[in-house]
Amino acid sequence: MQSTRTLTDKLFLILKGLGMGAANKVPGVSGGVVAFVAGFYEEFIHSLKRVNVTAFKLFFNGRFKSFFYYINGRFLSLLFFGMLVSYFSVSKILDYFIKHYELYVWSVFFGMIIGSIYYISKDFKDWKITTYVALLIGALIGISISFLDPAMENDNLWFVFLCGIISVSGMTLPGFSGSFILILLGNYVLLLVDSVNALFDTFYEILGGNFSFINNTERVRMLKVLFVFTLGSVVGLVSFSHILSYILKHYKSVTTASIIGFIVGSLGVVWPWKETIFKTNNLGVKSLDSGGKHIIENYKRFIPELNTETFIAIFYIIAGIAIVLGLEWYGRKTRQTHA
Repeated sequence: MQSTRTLTDKLFLILKGLGMGAANKVPGVSGGVVAFVAGFYEEFIHSLKRVNVTAFKLFFNGRFKSFFYYINGRFLSLLFFGMLVSYFSVSKILDYFIKHYELYVWSVFFGMIIGSIYYISKDFKDWKITTYVALLIGALIGISISFLDPAMENDNLWFVFLCGIISVSGMTLPGFSGSFILILLGNYVLLLVDSVNALFDTFYEILGGNFSFINNTERVRMLKVLFVFTLGSVVGLVSFSHILSYILKHYKSVTTASIIGFIVGSLGVVWPWKETIFKTNNLGVKSLDSGGKHIIENYKRFIPELNTETFIAIFYIIAGIAIVLGLEWYGRKTRQTHA
């Protein structure tokens, strides 16, 4: 199953992992879109599908090389390595830019989503009643989700496990933002900011020979929450991949139309001229709120003021479209090379 990849291919695969990791952390943006546009979505889903009973038998029988080959391990390991690096580097950089240059960051993502819609739909020819209905349903679901109000933070471990299963959908279903779902569930800051920072701080202390975190009750709680969330994400990732692999095989046209609809519906979430605010819950914990009535209010300002900042934002929208088209060009070139 594993194809021969050059060093350049491997480096680009890590970069794609970086892109997926960063996209998964941004509310309204789906890591699955990166996989879809970059041309490795079906390989990604098919590889995850191979994590099954046969794979576990190979692993527990000590046939590690066969296990690695069976699950397309070289592909998955490079991709997940990029995602892991992203969570501790690119994501922090992204957090900084969202805080200080929010309009321009959202402009880039808005452009990337427009480019993704163009990319996915340009070669789709199977338009009929069923695919039009799938497109409409996908768009309505995407739009409806953006109007929901966030819940309060909840660190119950069973709920955290469920959050992991649900949030990972953004990696497997293009246009469906797992991080935005976490906002609606009230656990975005807890699971993608506080717990990740706790792990980063723990690694830093361990490297310095400091193991005092063991006596830090709050740190241990955060690490426990992150572990359960990760476990839920793995279960969700493997489960969704099996379901999507079956759907893509038997209902590819309807699925593709639904994906286009999801992505169209997500445009409201990443509209650049919206306000992203932090609201404090009754426990004094801040949670990110980019949805609900705040997006509706900004629809009233659909045409922004014509000033220098707006023109710069428009430039970044165009840059976002160019990034997607560049990924499309590279993905097409790669597929031709390996054909």
